[in-house]
Amino acid sequence: MLKIGDFSKLSRISIRMLRHYDEIGLLVPENIDEFTGYRYYSEAQLPLANRINALKDMGFSLSVISEILKTYNDPHALKEYLLLRQAELKELAEKTCRQLRILDTTINRIGKDENVMEYCVVLKEIPQRYVASLRKIIPSYDKEGILWEQMMEELDFLNVKYASPCYSMAIFHDNEHKENDPDVEIQITVQGTYQNTENVVFKSVPPVLVASVTFKGSYSQLTAVNQAIANWIRDNDYEFNGAMFSIYHVSPAQTQNPDDYVTEICFPVKKK
Repeated sequence: MLKIGDFSKLSRISIRMLRHYDEIGLLVPENIDEFTGYRYYSEAQLPLANRINALKDMGFSLSVISEILKTYNDPHALKEYLLLRQAELKELAEKTCRQLRILDTTINRIGKDENVMEYCVVLKEIPQRYVASLRKIIPSYDKEGILWEQMMEELDFLNVKYASPCYSMAIFHDNEHKENDPDVEIQITVQGTYQNTENVVFKSVPPVLVASVTFKGSYSQLTAVNQAIANWIRDNDYEFNGAMFSIYHVSPAQTQNPDDYVTEICFPVKKK
């Protein structure tokens, strides 16, 4: 029999952790002196301690290790646990590489781009949503309100219930900036199902990965915002993958003060 200190040295597990393992039933001493409370282990428990160490080195939590040890002699069950952990670590490694790349490109742009931290670019997924959609050619971009007035009039007639959170957005379908007659679609997320109206179509929109910037204030910042996103996409080895759109978190319909607008500019992207 080995005293806890000797077992600690041989197993490379601290005395504090051995006591914790005992408390949770992961590695229980072979004997505990009923008078002194001293814990004693046998040499035969060293392989179990090694298994625990090996699984901890792979990043498994103690609760999962406890489950693995129950089926440790089943190679198929063990392989499933290992494959799952391998996938988790690969995903974590990819995320870490992405974060390092973003840090590197941001550091490199400091001093070169005055907007590098003012307009912070975020890679995110806009979730799948069910929307009311209205798409038309309008005279110019600043006439977008024509579409919203038409949509609101037709939705009010249907007593539409809006989703929470409610995405109000405009999608710009042209491949280039147009001084006249841009192709613009507006969408607003809704709950329930409805019949299409004369101008409004109800449809499900799939999730989309975007590079986005959320900013407060007037739309005069759009050029700088677009440039910040374009720089980020180039520096981080992404490419454009669809029509750019704006999400209106606080829109002109909610405030007359442009300084209070909150807008999110989104460019669908994919990895090169």
